[in-house]
Amino acid sequence: MNDTFKVIVDPVASDRMGEHFEFLARVSKVGAERLLEELVRDMRSLEHMPYRNPIYGRPYLENGKYRYMMSSDRYRIVYQIEEGTVFVEDIQDCRQSGDNNLV
Repeated sequence: MNDTFKVIVDPVASDRMGEHFEFLARVSKVGAERLLEELVRDMRSLEHMPYRNPIYGRPYLENGKYRYMMSSDRYRIVYQIEEGTVFVEDIQDCRQSGDNNLV
């Protein structure tokens, strides 16, 4: 088994990360830079042991297909693992209501 996984960030997830960064930068540039560093660090950590995080279970999703990890106290990184590759599908601000961003 491969010990290192390739991590690919979906363009939609990348755009969402940019939106969170830009929003926070209006309030605190230092806070926005810290957020970006933490999100990138956490996504990179998925190269090793991506199965360590819990299943992202929602009634409208295939059971067991997605996992998630929390980042920077309030952001949920949603991803799936396929054949040695981690696909980051969404980055959600948990302060917002609902989690219907993921298709």
